[in-house]
Amino acid sequence: MSGRSAVPEVIWARPERAGRGPRPAHSRADIATAAVRIADAEGLDGVSMRHVAAELGCGTMSLYNYVPRKEDLYELMVDAISGEHDLWEPSGDWRADMLRVAHQTRALMHRHPWLPRLMSPVYGFSPNALRYLEHCLTCLDPLDAPYGTKFELIAMLNGVVTTYVGNELATAERTRSLPWSEEQENAVRIGYLGSRIATGGYPRMAAAFTEDNGPIDLEAVWERALGRVLDAFEPKGR
Repeated sequence: MSGRSAVPEVIWARPERAGRGPRPAHSRADIATAAVRIADAEGLDGVSMRHVAAELGCGTMSLYNYVPRKEDLYELMVDAISGEHDLWEPSGDWRADMLRVAHQTRALMHRHPWLPRLMSPVYGFSPNALRYLEHCLTCLDPLDAPYGTKFELIAMLNGVVTTYVGNELATAERTRSLPWSEEQENAVRIGYLGSRIATGGYPRMAAAFTEDNGPIDLEAVWERALGRVLDAFEPKGR
């Protein structure tokens, strides 16, 4: 396709539009906005070069002058969503600030349920992503640790958020597709699990349920998961 390269390149290092001719009719922001709008409405599988071109009112071949590959389109989309992060003045409490980052990222992924599928370090150095990373590092200024460790903390926290939200979204999607209620299914599954444990073949499972057989507080699990990640980076001796 027009504008494609046989060697690796970064979309941000390219001019807004390849080739000569009149002033570009569309900006990268226009293209990203159109693609995000489609993904929000139809899911990531609904995003194609043809669909985005139609949304913009241009030909598919013309779009390749702006975005050589679909992977570049995805990178524009991730950058656009990265721009939705609220970058506040750090409080001086690195744990509190990173918890705030995690909660904000979780909310952002729920607004754009397709985003977890595109989370990749490859897309981590776009303009908005760089601003986000710089913000996180600024929040971590009070933490006495090398920058490599701070990047590891950010990556681990993002990994927990992405995994947790991915599970939330998958569970919600499955629940919507069922011909019965979630409560009905849970009752049947719990009944079956109880019958298996009652055979005596799973003594540790039986002990676990005897210890605490109440409903799981998923929000408390979420908070504990974040806290345990941050605990691992606390300076020794605290």
